[in-house]
Amino acid sequence: MRVEQHGDVTRVELTSVAGRLVGYTASVYLVRGVMIDTGFHRARADVANVLARHRPTGVFLTHAHEDHAGNVELVARAGVPIAASADTIARVRAASAIRAYRRLTWGTAPALRATLVPFDSADFTFVPAPGHSPDHHVVLDQTNGTLFGGDLFLGVKVRVAHPAEDPRLLARTLREIASLGPARLFDAHRGFVADPVAQLTAKADWTEQTIASIERRIAGGQPDAAIVRELLGGESFPGYFSGGDYSRANLVRAVRRTMGSGSRRFGGSGESRR
Repeated sequence: MRVEQHGDVTRVELTSVAGRLVGYTASVYLVRGVMIDTGFHRARADVANVLARHRPTGVFLTHAHEDHAGNVELVARAGVPIAASADTIARVRAASAIRAYRRLTWGTAPALRATLVPFDSADFTFVPAPGHSPDHHVVLDQTNGTLFGGDLFLGVKVRVAHPAEDPRLLARTLREIASLGPARLFDAHRGFVADPVAQLTAKADWTEQTIASIERRIAGGQPDAAIVRELLGGESFPGYFSGGDYSRANLVRAVRRTMGSGSRRFGGSGESRR
């Protein structure tokens, strides 16, 4: 566990042995008595210490992936109220099986069985931000424009994707969130991101340009493997490490899968809450 202070925001960066080997970390944020995300299950002892030390009044859960929701049962059993979309709650209650590389890196999160106490705050807006996952949300601090982005950003030129990601929807979401004019951005994996409106817009631009380039190659009859090799620089280390689950090939497949079908409009994955 590594702690960074950014004014009123505390970043608790968590990692595991396997995570350090491949460069993966995940963060929990604390701001004015509120916690964003619960970290992954391998870091449950550290998260329990954070709960005991900071005693948050509530937790926002950006989405159900195990590096964000891995300790939701621990938080709920501690009696801390939780804000999450209905889709996220359903997913963490189901606790479906995950791939071996994710178990190795993050650990297997137990299903949510404890009674969940709902959380709400007038200072924070819980905004649907689908694309990375259907249930993905971000948290906007209305008092100073601080955005806790979960996995919305990750970087401008992100060439890898999970099987369920929708890059077209993600590009629209990026523009919608940028239009909110956040003053600061805290990413779950990158930490503090300066100039968030420009960065979110740059990612939306790059994503749309990449989608268009992939579409042209698909229309020209190129197979996915050739597109990955020629446009994206070949498969990445995460692609090999994950057995193809988090890969550049998935980005190409997602574009092919959604060609001509359109994607859901922004806000379609869940309700916005205050």
